Amino acid sequence: MRFVVLFLASIVPMLTPVQVTASEHQFLRLGAVSLRPFGQANISDAFLKRLTELGYVQGQNFDFKFIQVPNRDGYEAAYRELVASGVDILAAGGPEVALKGAVAAASGSIPVVMIATDYDPLERGYVASLAQPGGNVTGVFFRQVALTEKRLEFIQEMLEETNGLTVFWDRNSADQWERASSAAAELGIPVFGVELQDRPYDYDQAINEVPLEYRAGLMVMASPIFSLPSRETLTEFAARHQLPTIYANRFFPDAGGLMSYGVSFTNLFRRAADFVDKIAKGASPMNLPVEQPASYELVVNLKTAAGLNLEFPESILLRADDIIE
Repeated sequence: MRFVVLFLASIVPMLTPVQVTASEHQFLRLGAVSLRPFGQANISDAFLKRLTELGYVQGQNFDFKFIQVPNRDGYEAAYRELVASGVDILAAGGPEVALKGAVAAASGSIPVVMIATDYDPLERGYVASLAQPGGNVTGVFFRQVALTEKRLEFIQEMLEETNGLTVFWDRNSADQWERASSAAAELGIPVFGVELQDRPYDYDQAINEVPLEYRAGLMVMASPIFSLPSRETLTEFAARHQLPTIYANRFFPDAGGLMSYGVSFTNLFRRAADFVDKIAKGASPMNLPVEQPASYELVVNLKTAAGLNLEFPESILLRADDIIE
């Protein structure tokens, strides 16, 4: 048997339920597509490590295939290439367009394991319900959009009196920007949104578009493009412009960013590997409930704060899950 894991994120019609039957003697083929290089930030390392823990050994009882695409338009073609190679399971993570491409390529005949981080697969119609997906798509997801208000509160608390904040967003994070804009109005926080479009993103040009009264701080929406070509590019920009910044995941404070609030992507990818294993052993995706994380992590970087002549208030430090010194 052959299995492909695609990390998906997009709208997909309900498909005919499929089931894979595997045994210890079968060779499983797994496949993935992403904008990012494989292994970046050790996310995919966590995925493969979990598969190894579950008994899958590259070259012995399974083969993992990965395709990096240059832009959003390349997902579906890459997934179709994997399907043509004979994969049995697709896995999709990141922007919704990834899941959309995987579902289109699967044509209802191949299970899809999703890691939905920037959209709601239930709201977009990829699954019938979280408890009973009802088709060939299942996996893990968290409500990224719902966290934007909490991030606004954290950066406001960090800065105490805020004149105004800049928000960087792009096509992948448009839903998050809409929520941030409405939440900021409710919280009384002035915000100025800048949509970044042409890759590689020019952060210096983007900040030049922002009136001075909105440069008290910066919030960066969750999008895979903001970590390309490297997370250091964005964190170094923020330091150079003396912009206190909150990000959507801990990879940025690990790379020198000020703070982040979000989910552990490492844990999400490990759980996705568990879904692959269950399907490989005969479980039907239509009956595997979609999982959501039970907790989120607040990560702060004290060294970066000192470089900005700031101190984290005790109220934030007491709630921080990890403090980088």
